[in-house]
Amino acid sequence: MNLYNKLEEKLKNKSEDTQETVEEIKTAETKTEEVNLIKCPKCGKMVDRTRVVKKKYVCYECGGYFRIKTNNRIRMVADPKSFEPWFEDMEVSNPLEYEGYEEKLAAAREKTGLKEAVTVGRCKVYGNDIVLGVCDSRFMMASMGHVVGEKITKAIERATELRLPVFMFCCSGGARMQEGIVSLMQMAKTSSAIKKHGDEGLLYCSILTDPTTGGVTASFAMLGDVIMAEPGALIGFAGPRVIKQTIGQELPEGFQTSEFLVEHGFVDGIVLRENLKKTIHFLIKSHRGTGKKTYADFCDESNFHFELSEDLKEQSWYSKPRSAWEKVKAVRQVERPSATDYMEHIFDIFVEAHGDRGFSDDKALIGGIGFIGGQPMTVIADLKGKDIKECQERNFGMPLPEGYRKALRLMKQAEKFNRPIITFVDTPGAYPGLKAEKHGIGEAIARNLMEMSQLTVPIIVIVIGEGGSGGALALSIGDRMVMLENSVYSVLSPEGFSSILWKDKDGSRVQEAAELMKLTAEDLYEMKIIDKIIKEPRGGITKNREYVYKRLRIYLRDNLEELMKLSKTSLINKRYNKFREMGRINND
Repeated sequence: MNLYNKLEEKLKNKSEDTQETVEEIKTAETKTEEVNLIKCPKCGKMVDRTRVVKKKYVCYECGGYFRIKTNNRIRMVADPKSFEPWFEDMEVSNPLEYEGYEEKLAAAREKTGLKEAVTVGRCKVYGNDIVLGVCDSRFMMASMGHVVGEKITKAIERATELRLPVFMFCCSGGARMQEGIVSLMQMAKTSSAIKKHGDEGLLYCSILTDPTTGGVTASFAMLGDVIMAEPGALIGFAGPRVIKQTIGQELPEGFQTSEFLVEHGFVDGIVLRENLKKTIHFLIKSHRGTGKKTYADFCDESNFHFELSEDLKEQSWYSKPRSAWEKVKAVRQVERPSATDYMEHIFDIFVEAHGDRGFSDDKALIGGIGFIGGQPMTVIADLKGKDIKECQERNFGMPLPEGYRKALRLMKQAEKFNRPIITFVDTPGAYPGLKAEKHGIGEAIARNLMEMSQLTVPIIVIVIGEGGSGGALALSIGDRMVMLENSVYSVLSPEGFSSILWKDKDGSRVQEAAELMKLTAEDLYEMKIIDKIIKEPRGGITKNREYVYKRLRIYLRDNLEELMKLSKTSLINKRYNKFREMGRINND
């Protein structure tokens, strides 16, 4: 009999003291409500536990994330009954003979039902096998002792043997002080295992949860091919309390949060719990490393059943010849499609990755993974913005060094997982300012040129607007390079050319400069700098965007199929010879 039934029965048998019974009922109702209420760690409000659980332990009042148990985490991402735990019974020691350490471990086991602070094993995510690791803050703040380090290392080693991706949910207060230097060595051990796993072309992803600090942050948490974080998580090497106690410095509001790390380039993105399982599935598919020889082997050709109709081919609505200066002005118009417009219409899906993992996430240059058919590709693009506010946020499409370093990080990742690279060029050049020089703009561009020349995956470069100077070239070392009919590509802007060479102070000679510089698609095709011109409708691309999107998608299909038949050695050699002969003057 439940609480309310008991009170109803009591009420019937106690008519002489009805008021007392009513008070008991009210008190019982209050107690029942209190049992179902929990305090949100973010907003501090008392909220209904049942509703919070249904929202995957997210506060329905403020969106704050509750810390969750290992079993609940596994249920969120693994297919039902698919998780197989590994290395559950490992010998525990007390290397420092720290007094009370064994008792503390025993108490943590009793409290949590766990053997240690991390659980590792194999499971399925939408039918795909992965190795999963979950840290649990309830067990001594998920501090990393020798058993934690050993379990993670052994799990990664077994994943390498089985050729499985690893997904690690990180959470920790850092090294386990009771184990001293032995705890510190776990940082080196886990990092080394991740390196060997990566050298085999396998995917390692970390998901940072609240809190992730100390030695865990300085080892396996920050070594993912892809690093994600839950919203609002505390992430840092030295926590706020340690910083204050050590140097007396108070951290500003919002410092060491997931959002702060995305902004500063250390994390690829924020992932919501409701999207966790789908995100893991996406990452498995996009980092599989096909090893296939041809594009057709894994691309669903049903995605390419559109073709250009004969009436479109024969219409005389290709752009009429424009002067070079008119084309320069045309590509600077905000109405002209930006890289994100092309990505939205050419690719079935695009997911952006953030940051150079060293300093910042440059908004003037974006990158991530796109799909056409069943084939994942790394997509990198200059982005100017759609309005004055966005243009200012993106430096008018002029990347900083961290933008080029982000691009290189993503291109090296593409090479590791055998993904073709597509770049969209639309920039007046690299950002010309104090900030760029302080951060090493020249070195960043130079390194991109060198590394792109030797990448072992196909690279297709598409100039969609303005290609200016070395800032554009840093994304332009490819096996194929095409330009839209009204786009331009040059050593610098006509204004800069006229000013430097002719001391033109009022801009009266910019039109003359534009013609002399030979910066149009027709000029570059004639000089054999580019491989193809993609025609635009009469009046420019804004008159019929879909037509141009389709032409580009077909171009990618045909050329990727051809390029992916080449061996890695042949691909690199052809690319080298292409640029070796490009613009060469016969002086032998």
